[in-house]
Parts: sequence; C-alpha cells; structure tokens
Amino acid sequence: RDLFERTALADAELDLWQDVSRRLLVPWHRGVVSQFDGYGELAEFDWDRYRRAYGDIRRLDRILEAEGDTVNRYQASKQADVLMLGYLFAPAELRGLFRRLGHELDDTTWRRTVDYYLHRTSHGSTLSSLVHAWVLPRVRRAEAWRFCQEALTGDIADLQGGTTGEGIHLGAMAGTLDLVQRGLTGLEPRGGVLRLDPAPLPELARFGLSIRYRGHWGVRLRLSAGQLHITVPASDRGPIDVALADRTVSVPPGETCLLPLPQGADGLSMHKAYP
Repeated sequence: RDLFERTALADAELDLWQDVSRRLLVPWHRGVVSQFDGYGELAEFDWDRYRRAYGDIRRLDRILEAEGDTVNRYQASKQADVLMLGYLFAPAELRGLFRRLGHELDDTTWRRTVDYYLHRTSHGSTLSSLVHAWVLPRVRRAEAWRFCQEALTGDIADLQGGTTGEGIHLGAMAGTLDLVQRGLTGLEPRGGVLRLDPAPLPELARFGLSIRYRGHWGVRLRLSAGQLHITVPASDRGPIDVALADRTVSVPPGETCLLPLPQGADGLSMHKAYP
C-alpha cells in the first residue's frame, strides 16, 4: 500500500502490465532463446583464432573496431544477456512465465540455451561473471567456480584491463554476497514460507549466513556435508516454516533443525531445478 501511494500507481496500470506480460514476443533460433530477433542469422565468430591472437578478448568490441570491423555482425555477446533470465527468476518461476507465453522451457531447453551463450560471450562486463556464477551451479557445475572467482577478483586483479582506476564495480561486489545468500541456497521467501533450493559448489565445502526473517533477527543457515542446519534465535515470536524440496518443517525460536539436502542439490540434476 505504501508503494502504491508513493508511486501513485493505479489499478489500471497493473491490469495493463498483466496484459502486456502475456503478449511478449520470445524469439527462438536453433532450439534456444534468441538474444534478440534475428540473432541467429548473424555470422558465427572465430573465437579460437581471436583468443590465440589477442589472449584476453573481453573487450571484443574494441578489438574489432581497431580492425575496422564491428561486433554487431556476429553472434557475440558482451555479457550474459539471455542468461539474466536465470538470475532474475527462480527456475520454476521462469518455466511458468514461458509457459504463460506459450513456450515450454524445460530442463533440456534451458541447458541448451546456457551452453549456446556460454560459448558466445566475451564477458566484457564484470556482471557477466556474476550471472554465470549464479546460473551454472544448476546446469554446468564444473565451470561455475571459475566465474565465482572472476566476480570476486574483478577489481583486485583488474580483469577488465584498466577500469579499476576509474572506480570499483560495486554491483558485482555486492552480487557475490547475494550469490552466496540467495543463489547457492535458492532462498526465496514466498507465501509465508522460507523456501530453499540449494545448489552448493564443491569448492565451498561449507558456508553459512544469517538473515532477518519475519521479525526474527539472526536466523542462521549453514550448509555442509549434504545437510542444512537452520537455527532460529530465542524470542517470543512464533515459529518459522521452512520448505526444502517437498518437505516443510516448522522451526520454533531457540531450536535448530537439521535437514538432508535433496538428491540433485549437488547441481548435477535439473529435475529439482525444474519440478
């Protein structure tokens, strides 16, 4: 209600959003979601040749401009544009949105889309590594840690080649924290339930975090050895409901609950990601 008042948002505008959101065009090519209509008709880029010639080709746009060419002629992306879908929406929600638009985005189609753009992206933005680090644990876990490291060291190592002197990439830095808090845990408060869909990485043998949830300060989540520990601090508030896979438990204040991670939470299976 507060947002409605401050933004002068009318019910008619929400109705318009609902209508527009059901009429969006989703272009496809070769069985994958297109970055834009006509993307699949662009020329393929010789990534191997340019990596041999230049090494780091993150700023592919500048390299081609120096050669009198333009990146706009090729199936080459500066950053994770299409894969942002997997960053913005939980897997089940993304599948539901596509189905509402008349498309089936099952695990095979999403995996194929991720693979397609993974090999056509130069990562000319620090945010690109972050998005890949978020998406890959559920699709190509073996490659995810490299992108996690790049997101963490982007400014320290000046991976963009001279940009750190102009200022730090605060969005990417904050995103690495968000990656641990929400990306690897699949944490999503919805419908009065704290929902979790973990996709931990083997390089992180264990990790934990504290959150504030429904008036509880310092709800502690710890993931290790295929288990999730949930500790609710003592207070006079009511218990919290936690959902993991097809199981929902109620954890009272002052108690700890131990839940085994479901099969597929190791990132190797997409069945959990797309129930």
